[in-house]
Amino acid sequence: MGFNIALSGLNAAQAQLDVTSNNIANVETTGFKGSRTAFGDIYANSAFGNSDTAIGNGVLLQQVQQLFDQGNLDFTSQALDLAISGEGFFVLSPDQISQERVYTRAGNFGVDENGFVVNSANQYLQVFPVNDDGSVTATALSSTTPLQLPDTAGAPQATAEVEIGVNLPANAANISVDAFDPTDSNTYSASTSITLYDSLGDSHIATAYFVKEPNLGASGFQNTWGVFLTVTDDTGTQNIVDVYDGVGGALSPEVNAGGIAYGVLSFDSQGVFQGTDPVSGIYTDQFSFLTNGADTTQQVYFDFAGNTPTQFASPFSVSSLSQDGFTIGRLTGLSVDDQGVIQATYSNGQTTAVGKVALARFSNPQGLLQVGNTTWRSSTQSGEPIPGEAGTSSFGLIQSGALETSNIDLTKELVTLITSQRNFQANAKSIETSNAVTQTIIQIR
Repeated sequence: MGFNIALSGLNAAQAQLDVTSNNIANVETTGFKGSRTAFGDIYANSAFGNSDTAIGNGVLLQQVQQLFDQGNLDFTSQALDLAISGEGFFVLSPDQISQERVYTRAGNFGVDENGFVVNSANQYLQVFPVNDDGSVTATALSSTTPLQLPDTAGAPQATAEVEIGVNLPANAANISVDAFDPTDSNTYSASTSITLYDSLGDSHIATAYFVKEPNLGASGFQNTWGVFLTVTDDTGTQNIVDVYDGVGGALSPEVNAGGIAYGVLSFDSQGVFQGTDPVSGIYTDQFSFLTNGADTTQQVYFDFAGNTPTQFASPFSVSSLSQDGFTIGRLTGLSVDDQGVIQATYSNGQTTAVGKVALARFSNPQGLLQVGNTTWRSSTQSGEPIPGEAGTSSFGLIQSGALETSNIDLTKELVTLITSQRNFQANAKSIETSNAVTQTIIQIR
């Protein structure tokens, strides 16, 4: 029986050597989780046997336990290098349409030729669908989809509104609106320009001209300014565009001697904006001059009330100027916040949430089945995956530009390696001793 006992010890020592060697071999493997051996002694005793004199039958490898403690974070310069600080696993699928899911802590992702985010084994990173603000619309694993980075920001958006805030100099000389000529700077007091977009995404330069002339319009205010507007066409030529106090001239515009409709800004004696005459912004006439196939009925609202203009005794200045249109864009950047929301930035200045990294955790992660490439599958021992979002419940946070290193303590593993070697040698010595005893018995005459 001594042979069998010593042999079981050899097998146990060999198993410990194998596990330790595997840990050491993967010390530089991203997201690797080390293992340890769990042994149990063997006793065989009959129902009426004497336990006081029972001799053990050796050792048995009970389990190779996986250790899911946190590895250190190794920071990189890649936005798609992701690490989880805390509990949870990234969710992967083997192809674009499969409902099969595997799980990993290795977040060294890249982009394939079709714009999908994949790992080195071409498994697809799964994300939850999101609204434009990054809020998740569904958190079931069945609702996750492979993350694909769009090549464009979608269809262009025609400019519908301009937010504008200015200070018009109170000490500016009076100029007659009847003399306005955009090519002659002596016929207006100040001007500012902004880029507008038509329905096809083509850009056009819009220039607002401000002419100080008292007693304009029906407001009755002495401090009044006329506002004229030009917009470039497809060839870059300026076109004077009639402006109104209502959509499409619903309210009668002011018209100068040249027949150009203009808006009126009114101020009180303190330089405080009182609105346009009679509302708080001006509308352009339709862009009938467009010849590139864009929508010629486009109109733009210039909102002054949202960024209240002033008339103070200081130089002309623009405090705010923005518009809501944009052209088609190309992907220029990517960022992932600590909640896992993936934001794509485009050349047209738009930023779009394209998904939220899906995470999953397990009641018993040690029960997960290892399938290689630092990935696992769920099992009856691990329990069903529990989906969730980073930063909620017990799920960890996402660290972009970082990778989780293996959780192997190399010094500890080397010590274990030495101990395993000595255990192996000791059990081999037991076999040698048992063999010597057996030989002695055989040689008895």
